[in-house]
Amino acid sequence: MKILEVKKINKTLSKKQVLFDVNFSVKQWEIYGFLGPNWAWKTTTMKTILWLIEAESWEIKIFWEKWLTLEWKKKIWFMPENTYLYKHLTWREFLNFNGKFFWLHGKKLDKKVEELLKRVGLEHAWNKYLKDYSKWMLQRVWLAQSIINDPKLLFLDEPMSWLDPIWRKMVKDLIVSLNKEGTTVFFNTHILADVEAICDKISIINNWKIIVEDKEVKDIKWSLEDFFIEKVTE
Repeated sequence: MKILEVKKINKTLSKKQVLFDVNFSVKQWEIYGFLGPNWAWKTTTMKTILWLIEAESWEIKIFWEKWLTLEWKKKIWFMPENTYLYKHLTWREFLNFNGKFFWLHGKKLDKKVEELLKRVGLEHAWNKYLKDYSKWMLQRVWLAQSIINDPKLLFLDEPMSWLDPIWRKMVKDLIVSLNKEGTTVFFNTHILADVEAICDKISIINNWKIIVEDKEVKDIKWSLEDFFIEKVTE
């Protein structure tokens, strides 16, 4: 069953068309990789799907609806590549603040925050202000924030960027764990080894168009790296 259907997205920026008839679909409970080289407009595509920016034309269904109700919006989350955090809060304060948007309070919220800090490996970290932490630490705080509402559909923009191999493994394990708990995960990346390790299906965008649509990773006969390079250089 398709939880996300994207058809004929066309987008123009600064009088230049950057997306041409983008099409793909994501089934419920899949881990889906959206691939492309730098400046392939992967992030723009994702933001268009979420109506964070408006396309000139599109056909999009999320949760089988053309328009998102408030109830469905509560079941979605988006983690951008660049974190936008309140730097003068500690991470516990930041997560508590965000949890209240989803009617989490008191002991239930405290328990959720501790669970999230443990899942992203921050339970033993000092409770300093966010401004005092590195990019890769903030990336994990943002990841924790993105799953505070137990989303059914999670959008991640370059979730493994800035992370060393140990923490990349942690994020991959977390994505797989979330998926087993019933979350459909759609993420942008150009780190092909991560996609090959955990994704069910991929699409590839290059030169503003989809060049590979809804390809099963298990059906790729050689390495994903070789497959990707062949497709983007054809």
